Amino acid sequence: MDARDTELKKELHASLRARGELGEEYESALVDSFLEKVDQRIDGVVERRVRRQFAEQQMVAARDARSPKVTDTWGERFGFGIVSLVLAVPLSAIGGGVAHLPGLLAAWAGIVGVNVVQAVRTNPGLFGRRGSSRDGDWED
Repeated sequence: MDARDTELKKELHASLRARGELGEEYESALVDSFLEKVDQRIDGVVERRVRRQFAEQQMVAARDARSPKVTDTWGERFGFGIVSLVLAVPLSAIGGGVAHLPGLLAAWAGIVGVNVVQAVRTNPGLFGRRGSSRDGDWED
């Protein structure tokens, strides 16, 4: 039991004793006084909860503002593709010239790997499950 609850209980008992001593003519004033104390208690609890929730929202907003955002513009994707193709020519020549077919395959495996990593970075759900009935969002 909370200390404030015991305080409220004491106020209720005091109001009931005062009603017994003063009579029914002061009953409405005593009830109004007790209800005002209950309202103050409720207002205090609500205010604390609202402040706590507001502080939590501010913390979430501050964390989101600090977290790095992935920028996925058309220009960046296009530029990455162009650079990848431009670098593919000398890498293919070097890989094919030094190690012949295995070198050429290794160079292109690296080029494809870098492009796959870039695609997954800019589109997080690219290779994930889609339309699976096992997602569980709508199941009970």
